[in-house]
Amino acid sequence: MVVAINPSADYGAAASAAPGIVAALFAAGHDVFPLIAESFEALRLAAGAELAAGADALVVVGGDGMVSLGANLVAGTGIPMAVIPAGTGNDTARGLGIPVDDSDAAVRMLVDALDRDPRTIDAGRVTRADGSERWFVGVLSAGFDAIVNERANRMRWPRGPRRYTLAIAWELLRFRPIAYRLVVDGVVLSRRAMLAAVANGTSFGGGMKITPQAELDDGMLDLFLVAPMTKARFVRLFPRVFAGNHVTNDAVTIVRAQRLRLDAEAGPGAVVAYADGERLGHLPLDVEVVPGALRVFAPPPAK
Repeated sequence: MVVAINPSADYGAAASAAPGIVAALFAAGHDVFPLIAESFEALRLAAGAELAAGADALVVVGGDGMVSLGANLVAGTGIPMAVIPAGTGNDTARGLGIPVDDSDAAVRMLVDALDRDPRTIDAGRVTRADGSERWFVGVLSAGFDAIVNERANRMRWPRGPRRYTLAIAWELLRFRPIAYRLVVDGVVLSRRAMLAAVANGTSFGGGMKITPQAELDDGMLDLFLVAPMTKARFVRLFPRVFAGNHVTNDAVTIVRAQRLRLDAEAGPGAVVAYADGERLGHLPLDVEVVPGALRVFAPPPAK
C-alpha cells in the first residue's frame, strides 16, 4: 500500500506521526511504500504513479486536503483508501468514525479495518465550467463559508478550528447575502442566502455539523442554505452549528438531491467554491452524487 504523507499538515503533525504509522503497518504484515514530497502537487503525482504501477491501496495522512487528494486519485477505480487524520479540520475522518485527536488509535483502527472488506461510500462529482471534473467526500461550500475558507487558508494563527472562528468574525463585517441561481434535480430555484453548501458528509470547518442528518452511503446530497438575516442573528446562530441543532432555525433550509447546479447572479467568477477544504474555483458548478464511488478502510457505520 502507498502511504501518502502531507508534511505540512497541521504544522508538521503528519510528518511527525508518519514513522509510527509506517512501522505499525509493516508490523501488521503489509508492504508499505511511504511517500513524502516537497509540494502537494508533487505528492499527488507521485501517489498517482504508484497506483498506476499496481499498488493495492492508498493511505493518506493529513487533513481534509489529503482526503481530497486521495479521493481524486481513487474514486470510481475500485482501489480502496484509508485516512489517518493529522490535519486541521479532519471532518471526513470524523464522519467515518476515525479518531481525530489520537493518531495511534487511528492507526490501530486502520489495522483492524484492513482485516475486513472496505466500506463503500458515496462521493460528490463536480463538473466545472471548463468541463474538468473533481471529486469530494465531505462538503462543497460556495458563499460566505467559502469566503471564510479563503481567509482561513491565508492565516497562520491560531491553529485548529479557532482559525475558522476568527476568519468568520473578520469576513462577517463586510459580507452581503448572495443571490443564487440553483437547479435542484431539474427544479429551478432563485434564492438569496448567507451561506450555501452541498454536503455528502455531516461537517466541515473542523467539526461544524452543518448537515447532521447526512449519510455517506445513502445516494443523496444535502443542499444547505441560510436565508438572509442580520449579522447579530447570524452570530447567535453560529455556535449552534457545532452542536448540529441549528437546523431547527427558520432561516435554515436543507434540501436532499442527487444532482444540482450552483450559480449566482453576481456573475461568472464572482463566487468561489471549496470542497474538502480545497479550492475548486468559481461558479457555475454542476454537482452530482455517485453512489458507491469510494471504498474506504474505516469502521462500520454506526447503527
